[in-house]
Amino acid sequence: MNAPTPAPTRARPSPETVDAVVRELTAQFGNRVVTSQAVREQHASTLTWVANQPPDAVVYAESTEDVQAIVRVCAAHKMPVVAFGTGTSLEGHVNAPFGGISIDMSGMNKVLAVHAEDLDCVVQPGVTRKAVNEHLRDQGLFFPIDPGADASLGGMAATRASGTNAVRYGTMKDNVLSLTAVMPNGDVIRTSPRARKTSAGYDLTRLLVGSEGTFGIITELTLKLAGIPEAISAGVCPFPTIKAACDAVIVTIQSGLPVARIELLDEVQVAACNAYSKLTLPETPLLLVEFHGTDASVREQAERFGEIAAEFEGGPYEWATKAEDRTRLWQARHDVYWAAVGMRPGAKVIATDVCVPISRLAECVDATKRDIVESGITAPIAGHVGDGNFHTSPLVMMDDPDEIARVTGFIERLVARAIAMEGTCTGEHGIGQKKMRFMELEHGPEALNLMRTLKRAIDPDNIMNPGKVVAV
Repeated sequence: MNAPTPAPTRARPSPETVDAVVRELTAQFGNRVVTSQAVREQHASTLTWVANQPPDAVVYAESTEDVQAIVRVCAAHKMPVVAFGTGTSLEGHVNAPFGGISIDMSGMNKVLAVHAEDLDCVVQPGVTRKAVNEHLRDQGLFFPIDPGADASLGGMAATRASGTNAVRYGTMKDNVLSLTAVMPNGDVIRTSPRARKTSAGYDLTRLLVGSEGTFGIITELTLKLAGIPEAISAGVCPFPTIKAACDAVIVTIQSGLPVARIELLDEVQVAACNAYSKLTLPETPLLLVEFHGTDASVREQAERFGEIAAEFEGGPYEWATKAEDRTRLWQARHDVYWAAVGMRPGAKVIATDVCVPISRLAECVDATKRDIVESGITAPIAGHVGDGNFHTSPLVMMDDPDEIARVTGFIERLVARAIAMEGTCTGEHGIGQKKMRFMELEHGPEALNLMRTLKRAIDPDNIMNPGKVVAV
C-alpha cells in the first residue's frame, strides 16, 4: 500500500508523442537517451512511500546547450521535464507522475571557476557538495551547506536545502549569488551578476532557488564560500530529557553564542547511530555542538556553552579533540537516515521535517515526542535545532494498514502543530509531492493562488516538474 499522490493536474503525453520526442532526442543525443525500465525507475527513486512513477526516457546532459536542446524538443510537444541530480531528495521531487523526460545532470559536474579573492566559485549543477569541498580545500575555502546526503549543488539549490551548518552560515538561499537556468520555452537566463549584492530588478535568483524545478532547470551556480576556520572545537553533551536539551539550545541561541553547529538526537536516534556508525555515545537525549574561530574564541565559546548546559542538568560535556573524531561524529549525524533504516528490518523509513521559531522549539519537540509514544510508533528524532528545524523518521511496515494510518495521522499532527506555532511544514526537505497537501494550511488560499499565477505565467504548458509544489 502506498500513500495517496496528489490529484492529476495535466494529462500524460500520448504514446505517439512519447515516440516522437524520443526519436528527436535520440537523433541529437544518440545513446545518451535511455528508455530501459530499470534506468527509468532509478530516476524516479523517491526515498518515500509515494509509488515510483518513472519518466518515459532519461537523457544524460553534459552542458547548458544540451539542456536547452532537450527542453526545446519537450516544449514543442508539451512534454514534461524533470531534472535529476543524485536522487537523494526526500519528498518525491524526482518522480514523474505524468511521464516525460528526466534530464540526468550528473555529467555536468565541473567546478568552472574559483574566485578566492572574492570568496565565491562557479559550478555546474551535477557537482556534489563533497566534491566541491575537495576541490576547494587547498585554497583554504569551503562551501558550508551540508545536507545529510552527498547531494548535487543543483538539487540543493532547487530544494533550498540546508544542513548542520545553517545556524551559522545560512541555507542555500543565503549562499547562491547567481544562477544560469533553462526556462520552459528553452530560453537561457542569468539571474544576477557576481556582485555580492544588487538592487536591480526582481530577485530571480531567489525565485528559482527553492522552486524545485517547477520554473526552470538550473545549469550553473555561483556560490558564496567561507574560509576554513583557524580552529574547530566539537563535543557531545547528554541531557536527562529532550526538553532540557531543547531549552539549552534556546538559551544558547538567545545569548548570542556564535555556535556553528548544534544538533539534537533523541535517545532512539542515538541508539540507532551507535549501532550503525559503531559509536559509544550515551543513549540519552544529547546535543552535538561545534564552534569555529580562533583557538581563544572557540575555547571561550565552548566554556560558555558548558555553563549553559549545566543550567539544564546537561553533561558531562565530552570533547572530540582530534579531526578524525569530529569527522566520525558528524558523519554519524549525516547518516541518521541509514541508521534508522537498520533499526527495523523490512520497514520503510518516512523521513519528514518541520521548523518552528526557536522560542517554541522545546514545546514542539516535547509534544512531538509524546505523540510518538502515544501513537505506538517508532520514530527517532534528530534536528538542526539551532534554527528550530527538526526531523523525525517513522518506520512503517507497508503491509500493515493500521500502522500506515497511525503514521499518517502522526505526520498530519506534526505539521499542524508546527504551523500553529508559526512554523512551517518543511524547513529544508521541500514540498515535492508529499507535502503539497499542507501548502494551503501554511500559506492560505490567497498566497497559494499567487504561487499558481507565477507558475502559469512562467510555465504556461506546465511542463516543468508538474505535480510538485502547487497543483495548477
